[in-house]
Amino acid sequence: MLEAKVYPPGTWVEICRIVLAPGERAPQVPADTASVPLELRVKGFLQEPASLGQEAVVTTLIGRTQKGIVTRINPRHTHDFGEPVPELLPIGMELRRLLEGNDDGK
Repeated sequence: MLEAKVYPPGTWVEICRIVLAPGERAPQVPADTASVPLELRVKGFLQEPASLGQEAVVTTLIGRTQKGIVTRINPRHTHDFGEPVPELLPIGMELRRLLEGNDDGK
């Protein structure tokens, strides 16, 4: 059996912990939502050596301390704002011209 790799303090990781179990969810949430736990996922720097799947304490970029199970090492941001909307692309330039008082179309 392979021994789990231990990552040193300062390693950027994602942790996860259960905030509310399914039975603790608010009564007004939809049934499909109520049937799963509410999870907290946080990215931060390890404070002590830890392995994937092990409980660890991290410090976030804004200095908060959180505890949870290490789920990812060096997690990347995977979200974006979707496809560009052609009609919205020139708005920034148009607004800048208006604010600068240069509304002659140049």
